Amino acid sequence: MVEFQKEGAIGYILLNRPPANSYDRAFVEALGEAVGRAAADPEVKVVVVRSALERFFSGGADVKAFSENPPDANMAMVRRAHEVLNGIAAVPKIFIAEIAGHALGGGLEIALACDLRFGAQGEYRLGLPEVTLGLLPGTGGTQRLPRLIGAGKALELMVTGQTLTPEEAFRLGILNRLYPREKLAEETRAFAEALARGATLAIGHIKRAVHQGLSLPLEEGLRLERELVDELFHSEDGQEGVWAFLEKRPPSFRGR
Repeated sequence: MVEFQKEGAIGYILLNRPPANSYDRAFVEALGEAVGRAAADPEVKVVVVRSALERFFSGGADVKAFSENPPDANMAMVRRAHEVLNGIAAVPKIFIAEIAGHALGGGLEIALACDLRFGAQGEYRLGLPEVTLGLLPGTGGTQRLPRLIGAGKALELMVTGQTLTPEEAFRLGILNRLYPREKLAEETRAFAEALARGATLAIGHIKRAVHQGLSLPLEEGLRLERELVDELFHSEDGQEGVWAFLEKRPPSFRGR
């Protein structure tokens, strides 16, 4: 259902549960295992989450499974999904969602948990339509989407269940980049490889400062920022970057 693959410094988490990558508890567990493998592999510097299916990134939670399970079992899956998706934010590596098909409900919530979202042009939709089932986006959507695009527009999308074209999602800032379908994988890989060659220790610290800082009052967020930049001042990469600049040469970062 979920596979972890590695190509050089790029890790790939491949969603592969036909027909729509709809997820149940087993899928969530498999996703958690893949995230853990990506986090633990020191050779992996950037992680791309993509789909093996042509039409779907993910259609979200398996509604049939929801209907067959008692509410307590469904809530257990929701809690586990929260743990897995929150875990992505805790990994000091950039996660990129590569989207070329429908990303709906929990499928979009997987993408929202990633740090960046790159999309393909095409005739698919993105959105959080859970309200049409009498539910709410329960695996992070009510919290992550407003933080990304602002409360007003996010609330409108969630209470109406409206879905978006890739172009509309790009204009709103849900997608960071939008490419022709035939270029998406190539461009995503090129971006990931450039990050992997860069100051990965600093990149991980930036990710931590942003994700943790958003949940803190400003002064505490600034305190965290000071602590992290102090660590970088004392790091090999921090010293290398400064000396490379002064010596007018490209830096050679080692991630430490």
